[in-house]
Order: sequence, then structure tokens, then C-alpha cells
Amino acid sequence: MKIGVITFPGSLDDRDAIRAIEIAGAEAVSLWHGDHDLKGVDAIVLPGGFSYGDYLRAGAIAAFSPIMTDVVEQAGKGMPVLGICNGFQMLVEAKLLPGGLLRNAHQQFIRRDQKLRVENTNTAFTSHFAQDQEIIIPLKNADGGYQCDAETLKMLEGEGRVAFRYVGVNPNGSLNDIAGLTNAAGNVVGLMPHPEHAVEPGFGPNTPEAMRSGEDGLPFFTSVIAQFATAA
Repeated sequence: MKIGVITFPGSLDDRDAIRAIEIAGAEAVSLWHGDHDLKGVDAIVLPGGFSYGDYLRAGAIAAFSPIMTDVVEQAGKGMPVLGICNGFQMLVEAKLLPGGLLRNAHQQFIRRDQKLRVENTNTAFTSHFAQDQEIIIPLKNADGGYQCDAETLKMLEGEGRVAFRYVGVNPNGSLNDIAGLTNAAGNVVGLMPHPEHAVEPGFGPNTPEAMRSGEDGLPFFTSVIAQFATAA
């Protein structure tokens, strides 16, 4: 299976996403924001960072990059797309997910190992989790406060489209503690925390077993790989 990782001007975590994909067992393919070529990949990761310096709004300029035309088209046909942090911001700006992400409520950049609850396991990137499982995923953002109108929020909650929810503390003022969403089809998932930073011992969050041993991010990538293995 080939999973593409798109690099935009200002991407910071594209290499981390590539490493996570390879650790999970798939082939990572580097893609460039200015191209109209997805190179035959089976899934896409929009990585974290500060695309175009977050000028205008976080993710707003990147959403109009040439390659995003292809991403939107293929997502509409069912291709799995994972947006992480800045990638989540791109997904809402490209209208692949509803709502918007605003400056953190406390107006400060935040970095912490964040507890999440898995709310939806019926997506391309969450099938290897258990319903209501609590996981620890690193979080780092300045514009992570998820907001939407009351009607949209009711729809998201009613249709089970909240994929992840913050537990213990709401770090950025997101409505209903929302940390991540899925589209109706389950092939597009966006979240603010960074699963690519929790895929191998020695580099992840601390756990009761050992420092930096957390690997709760790995199932994001093995889930999508398994989906294609089953289809094959």
C-alpha cells in the first residue's frame, strides 16, 4: 500500500508522518503541494506545520494549493485522507470537514501529551481502536479551537462524526471537547493532536510502563493499511 504525504511551504511534520507510515508497514510517497500528481497513492496524509506561515488563516492558503484539487476529488471518490493539526485546518478550509479552527481560547501556543477518547471506530483511520478507548497523543498548536454553528454541532453529534474528544482538560476551547472529526463516509479524518509522534518506543509520550514509550498513534496508520489488505 502507498500512502502519500504532501509537503507544503512551512510543513514541519511531513518527515515524521513518512516515518510513521513506514513503521506501520506501508510505503510512504512524498508529494508536492504545487503538483497535480498523486503518484498512484492509495491514501493521503496532510501533515502538521504552519503552511504558508498561517497567513490569512491557518490552512486557508494551503487549501487552494494545486494538489488539493486532486485531494478533494479523490476524497469524494472514497480515498482515505488524514489531516493532522495544520492538515485538519486544511480539511475544514477545503470544506472536506465542516466548521473551523480558531486561535486557542487562552491565546497561547500549547504543547502537551493529551489524553483523548476514541468516539468513532468506523473510519479508515480508527478501526484498530476500541470504542471509548482512551489514548495519549502529543498535541502542539496555536489555532486548535474547533468551532461551528449550533446546527452543525447538532449534526456532528447526532451522526456520530466526532472521532476524538479531549479528556481531562480541554486545551484550546474546542466546542464539546472535540479533538477530531470524520466525514459522513468515514474516509476523511482530521484531528489536532499528532499521532505520528507516538509510533515507536523511546520517542512517544510517557506511560506507566516507561518514559517515552507511548505508541498510541500507530493504530491510525495500521487501520488504513488493514482496510486495503482486507479489500485486496
